[in-house]
Amino acid sequence: MRINEVINNKGNTVITARADQDVAHLVGLMSEHRIGAVVITGDDDAVVGIAGERDVVNGLKQYGSELLTHPISDILETDVHTCGMDDELAAVASEMTQFRMRHLPVMVDGRLAAIVSIGDIVKSRIDQLQDEQEHLVNYLRGDARGL
Repeated sequence: MRINEVINNKGNTVITARADQDVAHLVGLMSEHRIGAVVITGDDDAVVGIAGERDVVNGLKQYGSELLTHPISDILETDVHTCGMDDELAAVASEMTQFRMRHLPVMVDGRLAAIVSIGDIVKSRIDQLQDEQEHLVNYLRGDARGL
């Protein structure tokens, strides 16, 4: 299974912000869209970083409640790993686990095309396993319709 199959099922909407916007804006976006991270883009819409819940929590520890008035650039993670639509799901899941990332921008021809979360990958894998189980049960019952 490839990342494009996950994106086809979940959609390719990506919420973005600019590094000079304040953290209050970031928190508002995450709350409004019920997401855990926002991709941060530059003037040319290039990905310059990603900011998420962990970054906000770490920023609160460092700056206190004043963090909300700071620019996102103060908490921004700029070492952004990405994947492509044709990447194998298992390889992406392994990378996300190895580097403890919960969100990964999906790039096509150097441009932001979607975002995938570890939850999206887990859901996709569970769906795949359930389908395989159903096919095996139908096969064992001799039900050719399940094949």
